[in-house]
Amino acid sequence: MERRTIGATALAVGAVGLGCMPMSWAYSTSQQRGDRSVRTVHAALDAGVQLLDTADMYGPFTNELLIGRALRGRRSEAFLATKCGLLVGDQHLVANGRPGYVRRACDASLRRLQTDVIDLYQLHRADPEVPVEETWGAMADLVTAGKVRALGLSAVGARAGRGPGARMHDGTIRQLERVQQVFPVSAVQAELSVWSPQALEDLLPWCSARGVGVLAAMPLGSGYLTGTLTPGQGFEPDDARARHPRFTAEMMAANQPVVAGLRRIAERHGATPAQVALAWVLGQGPYVVPVPGAKQERWAVENAGAAGLFLTEGDLDEIAGLPRARGSWD
Repeated sequence: MERRTIGATALAVGAVGLGCMPMSWAYSTSQQRGDRSVRTVHAALDAGVQLLDTADMYGPFTNELLIGRALRGRRSEAFLATKCGLLVGDQHLVANGRPGYVRRACDASLRRLQTDVIDLYQLHRADPEVPVEETWGAMADLVTAGKVRALGLSAVGARAGRGPGARMHDGTIRQLERVQQVFPVSAVQAELSVWSPQALEDLLPWCSARGVGVLAAMPLGSGYLTGTLTPGQGFEPDDARARHPRFTAEMMAANQPVVAGLRRIAERHGATPAQVALAWVLGQGPYVVPVPGAKQERWAVENAGAAGLFLTEGDLDEIAGLPRARGSWD
């Protein structure tokens, strides 16, 4: 697989990563099986995937335990990314950016992941009660201590708290400019897909100008862009999509032209809609690494295959002409 370099410290990873969250949190609990997830991680590694993305809050904690088990004997093949700064409460999430907590969270993640070092340690959310520079300083100390190799910031929750007229990532960019004064940012994780391209407007140009990598979260639209979901099929109560405005039966039906367009392009290339969607993300810059989630081996291998798919100018024009996704919470 093609390798991409992200961050000022030149971190080299496979062009397509693996999002591990669906294996144990937020998506279809009844389909989450530990042994199958371990096989999925192994299949991804065999296909050239290196970047594995997890977080201590996924589960909570069970996802890191799972990845630690999957990497026994194969740790050297993986680029391990995890996150800290969010606690799972009763029906809500709480940010904790206190330096002491960050240090304890890192040590706990290292134990669960069964590793001596985390390749990319990401701040999941900034704590509004703690200056982000203090949190980032504690994370930088972990690099100095040899427990972490590089730091990243998650902008996946960038929709929250925006004022009228503000762009989606204005707040994230302000945070990035502050923490960059403390210690270099190697990567930013943000939602980026054919139906959620907002990061192209401001966040990607900021990262490109500073040599910061972009981990594209939800590059398959939480599964919708694969073309495998049926409008009105319903989701399990604990599945995040059951509460997402784009996954109502009405909006899934309304957005079918987006999938139909990806399918037309895929048929010309002998590929799948998911691979076309990932190839589009890969085409947004040499520092962009899509991190599609997968619970099954077949999907992980299919996603990895997108690294070998190159879209033509005509393909890109066709994607640009697809209808804007409806049901957005922008």
